This record gives sequence, C-alpha cells and structure tokens, in this order.
Amino acid sequence: MLTLLAFPTSEAVMSVSEKKLAEKISSVCKSQSDIWAAERALKLREAAIRNPFQNNLYQSHIFNLEMLVKIVLQYQEHLSKIADEKDALAKEIEEYHILQSIPGIGEKISATIISEVGEIERFNDAKKLVAFAGVDPSVYSSGKFTASVNRITKRGSCRLRHALYMAVQSGLRESRKKKTTDEIIARNKRLREFYEKKREEGKPFRVAVIACVNKLLHWIYALLKSRTTFQDIA
Repeated sequence: MLTLLAFPTSEAVMSVSEKKLAEKISSVCKSQSDIWAAERALKLREAAIRNPFQNNLYQSHIFNLEMLVKIVLQYQEHLSKIADEKDALAKEIEEYHILQSIPGIGEKISATIISEVGEIERFNDAKKLVAFAGVDPSVYSSGKFTASVNRITKRGSCRLRHALYMAVQSGLRESRKKKTTDEIIARNKRLREFYEKKREEGKPFRVAVIACVNKLLHWIYALLKSRTTFQDIA
C-alpha cells in the first residue's frame, strides 16, 4: 500500500530507477530480503511498461486513489490495535494458558480460539463444539440414498476454522529428527501419530487434516472442561 502511495501511476514508476523502487519496497517490507524487493521492483517496472495508459490525464484520479489507500491504511492500523487489545485481554484468562499447553497452539491461535468459542460451558459435549466450528460432516440423503462421502458443513466461524487448521499444521510440522535414525519428531507427537494412522487407512490428505482438527477440538473441550493441561489428559 505504501509503495502504491509513493508511485500511484506508471509514469511515477518509470520516473525513478529500478534500484530506487527496490529500496522503497525494501523499506516498506522490512521482513523480506533485498533480493525479494529487487524482484518486485522489476515486476513493477515491467507492469508499468505494459500499461497502455502511460500518462494520467486527470489529477483527480490520483487524488481519489491516494484517499482510498490512506483509508485502507487507517483500517489496518485500527485492526492491528484491536488485535493487540484482544491478545492483552486473553493473557489474563486461564483458558489462554491452558490451550498453549497443546503443542502447535501459540499465543495468536490461543487468543483466537478463546474469542470465537467463548465459555466452554455453552457446549454439552465435544461434538457440539465440533459442530459449532463447522468441521462436522454434512449428510445428504434422498429417498433411500445416503451419501457415504460428505463435505464439512462450514457452519460457525471461519476465523475459528482457520485458527484450528493453522494449529494442526503447526502441530504436524517437523520439530527435529533423531540423530541416530531418520525418524521425524513432530511438535505434537500424538497428533502426528493420529494423522499417520488416518493416512495409512487410505484417507486423502485433506480428510486426514480435518480428522486432526476434530481430534484437536475434542482435546480442547476436555482441557477447558477439566481445567488441566495437555500433558494431563489420557
């Protein structure tokens, strides 16, 4: 956004060297490498060259673009402050620390799960929590036919589902390898074993991941209900 604000037209892009463009992009995206910034600068110049409207005839268009960019930047800043406030409030809640005992769940994911789920007492059992997250399978039936393979319902919060998927991916990710063997040690060993079991049963990757999300929700429900850590559950 800041790069667009600095170079709103093809004419503006072409008025500076590729090095200057790369320097601007690098100053905005500080987490990226100089090589990445140089590649983006090259693509930006190539796009400017291909643009059939090299000259902007109406200054009002540039003014409107700048106003829209500034509005988006203000919204991003506002959302960032809300996220920081949410994280700060979450740290004062016991559930926040309980969830982080599950390997793969960090501060951001824990705060998101708490804010989306709310009080665990709202759910009579783990299946209700799974349904709330929208990762329970939908069932289609017509007459005497009932589908054997169904998609998840995707009811409930998409933010909760995304946080759970991220937690599963983080939990399954390789943490280290044993020095004496090629065995992979995942961050969440129990979740990895469950995933591999599903794959051995012939389940496709996505189905196995959804099964892991369901398993994770059952763990979350058990932990929050009993007020215990992940190491304490059977």
